[in-house]
Amino acid sequence: MSILAISHQMGSGGAEIAQLVAERMAYRVVGSMEFGELVVRYGLTADRATRLGEAKPPLLERLSAETRLYLAVIQSALYEFAEQDNVIILGRGGQWLLRGIPHALRVRIIAPFDARVKHVSLALAHGAQSANPDAVRDLVQRDDVDKRGRARYLFDSELDDPTLYDLLLNMERFENAAAVAVLERLLKFPELESGPTGSQMVADRGLAARVRVALAAADDTRRHKVDVEARAGIVSLAGTSGLKEAAKVAREVPGVRSVETQLIEIPPIPPVMM
Repeated sequence: MSILAISHQMGSGGAEIAQLVAERMAYRVVGSMEFGELVVRYGLTADRATRLGEAKPPLLERLSAETRLYLAVIQSALYEFAEQDNVIILGRGGQWLLRGIPHALRVRIIAPFDARVKHVSLALAHGAQSANPDAVRDLVQRDDVDKRGRARYLFDSELDDPTLYDLLLNMERFENAAAVAVLERLLKFPELESGPTGSQMVADRGLAARVRVALAAADDTRRHKVDVEARAGIVSLAGTSGLKEAAKVAREVPGVRSVETQLIEIPPIPPVMM
């Protein structure tokens, strides 16, 4: 029982490869639709969750409490799916959010730009949509820019940083079947079998994410920046203000056994020497 997190460039075949692996190994693929259905349970709209899950929001939107809530929900949803195991998570920052999880395989699927444009053009033509070459090139290029911007905004990292992945697949020379064969074999390795330690790590991160959602949704806490960690039901909160209100909100989250707080002191600004 493992988790496969796939980050892929548009037109690289990543979604198709994920579906083929799922069919061969009885895994579940989790993409935009599945994330959208889950965030609706929080009373949010699926369309906006999908958009924020794929691109960096505009500057003014980034500053809103509603955007922070949406992003917290997207991360919480990822961990909820990850707790199920035997799941393939497409995008949504799995390469960052699942770092250190022993039974998670993080993969990046890429291909040369022109090959990806051709792939997307064929897909659009197959769907009886317009496949203007210039428009397709713009579409693929814009998707690359959006995803890189989202990576910097959310994780302060470069999307193509190879250290974020266990495996990088360049599909320039290979058919999808080759990638499927590689992934199927890797997922059967004993190193990727889920165990108590890895399952607890995912559960802890999931609980911390649910607490962040609750803090982002509550009127008394949404304006405060509070760092959240969880371990076996014990939640630790750290921040410069609002900890009393945050602790009260956190205690109401299902799965929280107790709450610890740490006030972070801000050192005084030294006087300007003239």
